[in-house]
Amino acid sequence: MQHDAIFGQHRSRLHAVAYRVLGRWSDAEDVVQDAWLRWSAVDAGQVENPEGYLVRVTTRLAIDRLRSAASRRETYVGPWLPEPILTTPDVAEDVARSESVSLAMLLVLESLSSLERAVFVLHEAFGYSYGEIATIVERSPESVRQTASRAREHVSRKRRRYDTDQATRRKVTESFMSASTGGDLAALMQVLAPDVRLVCDGGGLAPAPRKAIEGIDLVARALVTFAGRMPQEPRVVVTEVNGGPGIVIYSGDTPAAVIVLHLVDGRAREIHLISNPEKLTAVTGL
Repeated sequence: MQHDAIFGQHRSRLHAVAYRVLGRWSDAEDVVQDAWLRWSAVDAGQVENPEGYLVRVTTRLAIDRLRSAASRRETYVGPWLPEPILTTPDVAEDVARSESVSLAMLLVLESLSSLERAVFVLHEAFGYSYGEIATIVERSPESVRQTASRAREHVSRKRRRYDTDQATRRKVTESFMSASTGGDLAALMQVLAPDVRLVCDGGGLAPAPRKAIEGIDLVARALVTFAGRMPQEPRVVVTEVNGGPGIVIYSGDTPAAVIVLHLVDGRAREIHLISNPEKLTAVTGL
């Protein structure tokens, strides 16, 4: 029982670390399960710092899985987006926490090496010191500091600053949902930025453009076309997805798509639409 109780105490953090390193909830669950198997084989009473041990094992497993996933990404059909998850309102209220789990940030992290990504996540999202991270990734503190510096610089160059006000994001998301599902092209264009970009991830398993669509006219028409292909028994819900408002479309009880808007000056500048069914396992249950 001691093993179960200790692991259960830290499970949510292990999931959070693994998901941010991997960008895929299903892979994160596998990593946490592997961490449990390793934990169950040790004498818990001899582990001085269970959290440190479990985070170390989980991070190393996530790095290994991330490296092996790189080759799979090369053959992925169409654009690749992170796997969306449902989050709680308290995450959205904390700007730092919501940004660390946002689809936009997770997408930026994809351009880092596996080690850079792990170091960035551990330091920026969870506040681990360079010394603690050095033990986790088996590097010297100075090496970790340099890796963190490179990662921060890279993220700073690649990251676009989106609106963070949750009330504005929810209002625009609801207006977007109403306009797109109602086929109101004029109303839809009111919430889109002129240079809006639509990125769709169907993974070859759901109909989706193979490249991003750019420009307000093309994006608006693409969204109206998508709305016209709603699944049977559609149910559209605005809820918390990856630290902010998102739209989950269900066919009965089965998730069919997730849409997340990223705003600049109160209008949608980038839209992520995930319809790959393999990436929707973490948005069930609403």
